[in-house]
Amino acid sequence: MTTRAGFVALIGEPNAGKSTLLNRMVGAKVSIVTHKVQTTRARIRGVAMEGETQIVFVDTPGLFAPKRRLDRAMVAAAWSGAADADVVVLLVEANRGITEGVERILEGLNDIGEHRKVALAVNKIDRVEAPKLLGLTKALNERYPFTETFLISAEKGHGVDTLRNWLAEEVPEGPWLYPEDQIADLPLRMIAAEMTREKLTLRLHQELPYQLTVETEKWEERKDGSARIDQIIYVIRDGHKGILLGHKGETIKAVSKASREELEEFLGRRVHLFLQVKVRSGWLDEAERYSEMGLNFKDGNA
Repeated sequence: MTTRAGFVALIGEPNAGKSTLLNRMVGAKVSIVTHKVQTTRARIRGVAMEGETQIVFVDTPGLFAPKRRLDRAMVAAAWSGAADADVVVLLVEANRGITEGVERILEGLNDIGEHRKVALAVNKIDRVEAPKLLGLTKALNERYPFTETFLISAEKGHGVDTLRNWLAEEVPEGPWLYPEDQIADLPLRMIAAEMTREKLTLRLHQELPYQLTVETEKWEERKDGSARIDQIIYVIRDGHKGILLGHKGETIKAVSKASREELEEFLGRRVHLFLQVKVRSGWLDEAERYSEMGLNFKDGNA
């Protein structure tokens, strides 16, 4: 039987639903999902199996107008992920329509879209009326010659199977790229750090969007089958450390508990999680922090 395998890049504005779609396709929580803008930093790949086809998803950071070094590195990662893929899927939010950001992405597609299939996936279709939806898909297809258009709800799962089946047909013939049981090529240390960062983001909302990063400092496998995980949360100001710790340490305790529970579910075993908060004012300009996130520091050069 013929096997197929290929890379699919999900691109779109921040919060368009790329990570939700990836997790729905792969069936495991690989990429951090929150309601906070711009949460995915690394080029996380999820692997979905569809019959004899292996679809490897490059979950790129959202494309937006970059202002700082970290932002520039994230946008560079998104476009390079799209340029390396066999198929590109542009995700547009039905309820937001053609924003300035979408216009910019459409312009960028003209540079990388040649010689590869680019599909349009209009997401969050449950939030708009049918006439508006049809008008939006027509307008988008007039701006760029998409190979195919899909109407989906990544959150509820509507239309996702149709999209996955189409992708399975479109990736090239060839041997599988990953063992069947491998869901993400991010090291477990990085996945663990992302889970903690997600819990912090959900807990703190607007207070500390980018001014923190989480690193897994130590990972110790114990004889009883459990794992001890030590993580450091870097912030850039003393005041942020206080926010993170919370009154009598309540915030950090709640985050630690939530992260540990999710890690235990993900790993299928007991986890002992230890979190430390450190102030490091210049972490946004340290190359080492970027490589921990799977980004290229030089991509952030203005």
